[in-house]
Amino acid sequence: MTEFAARARAALADKGVSIRGAARALNYNPSYVSRVLNGKQLPSPKLAQGLDQLVGADGVLVALASCDARPEGVPSDASWDVGPGSDDDLEALELARRVEASDVGPETLDRLEEAFDGLAVAYQTHRPSALLRDVRRHSAYVTKLLDERKTLGEHRRLLVIGGWLSLLGATLHVDLKEGGAATARLRTATLLAEHAGHAEIRAWVYETKAWTALTAGDYPRAVQLSQAAQSIAPRGGSVTVQATAQEGRARARLGERAEAYSAIDRVQHLASTMVMRARPEHHYQYDPDKATSYTATTLAWIGDPAAEAPAREVIGHLAPGVAPSTWPRRVVTAHLDLALTLLSLNRLDEATDAALKAISSGRLLPANHWRVLEIVRAVEARRLPEAPELRESYEQLRP
Repeated sequence: MTEFAARARAALADKGVSIRGAARALNYNPSYVSRVLNGKQLPSPKLAQGLDQLVGADGVLVALASCDARPEGVPSDASWDVGPGSDDDLEALELARRVEASDVGPETLDRLEEAFDGLAVAYQTHRPSALLRDVRRHSAYVTKLLDERKTLGEHRRLLVIGGWLSLLGATLHVDLKEGGAATARLRTATLLAEHAGHAEIRAWVYETKAWTALTAGDYPRAVQLSQAAQSIAPRGGSVTVQATAQEGRARARLGERAEAYSAIDRVQHLASTMVMRARPEHHYQYDPDKATSYTATTLAWIGDPAAEAPAREVIGHLAPGVAPSTWPRRVVTAHLDLALTLLSLNRLDEATDAALKAISSGRLLPANHWRVLEIVRAVEARRLPEAPELRESYEQLRP
């Protein structure tokens, strides 16, 4: 490689400009610029001047370009053309160049990570179908960047971002009862996590599968998947707490009361020792509100009247007069927990009122329709006068 090529490459790398970027900026064919910067062709005086101005070299590159031309009369022998050890030097230099050169850049990755965090925060309050469009758009952009030249560190960051987006997309598909799409995205999330060596995403994949099994009524499978998530999750992280909560809910459905209570205690202990992030509504960050919400659901499924207190606590975090159409989804779930608990206490008017509020909020996920049906059937079994209205409201939920 000529000295001009080596210095030009280094200067472009310092400026964060790729070969393709330089070619675009100077209106040259990228293959020509690539040959020049790889030392396979001498630059034209115009290209040398353009590169010099692009990187602010103050004439250094122009001078090197003129010096790189071989003086007349010098024989073309091995000592001139190759030099001692030049093959090894070039190989090492090319490897270093490939590690350092990038068409992606840290700023792009920072913004993608911020975008994912925004989507994960929006999960509680936005319509799944609308959020899924944004996830698809960002995933497509990550796919495009994976084809660009980048450093090894940037490549791993892209894999991790892609893994998180695939995981969130799978969760949205589960919420929409789109099982095939959810399975495909979970496979992608697993693949990207394995390539990036990211245990947390792998654990979240198991946790998401556990929730899918839970909504499908396969409670033993939900326990197994929750335990698998806990076994590989980073210690003290949010996924450990969430997977423990899923295990507790599945055990409640199985009637394993002691194990369910044990899971509640573990969730409370783990949540109390966690360091909170600045944005606690992040779907993949556990927080005390989530612990309270999962406690309410688990106790309601056990049939413990104590579920009323945490369910009302979750609901009570809303300011008075907040429209149901803006409720976070966990508040809708808390109304279902409250309704189920009040039914067991024979406070029937309050129970049907809580269920109707959940249904009329317009924020019930398709994945939770089975929970509404459970309450509707319980009300119908007791021949309550509110049963027809509740049944009609439920039927309007269905596609």
